[in-house]
Amino acid sequence: MEKIRKFKGLEAPESSQPQDLNKLQMQSGNLYRSLAVIANRSNQISIDLKQELNSKLEEFAVTSEVLEEIVENREQIEISKYYEKLSHPTILALEEFKRDELFYREREESSEASHDEQDEQ
Repeated sequence: MEKIRKFKGLEAPESSQPQDLNKLQMQSGNLYRSLAVIANRSNQISIDLKQELNSKLEEFAVTSEVLEEIVENREQIEISKYYEKLSHPTILALEEFKRDELFYREREESSEASHDEQDEQ
């Protein structure tokens, strides 16, 4: 039985699961576009997690002038273990995408591209 991890209100499997690529393709009309949206969201989640982890670890940071002195801080260890157990950002992004919770739009072509097309005519 797969374990479910909760993070910021989103339940996601602990590990990756096989996906129906046709369903992913149908959501955006293009498989590549779907994967690009998921990858971009995964990067956003990863950055958010890293910032959140760093800010929590800074609260317990101990500064010492002796380099050889190693201080074991239980709070830092517990926080790190919690974040290690979370589902991978890609799995979280995939779950958001499958639940249609992501907003995405296609980029408009730049004005340079339209000028190039006009020059060819």
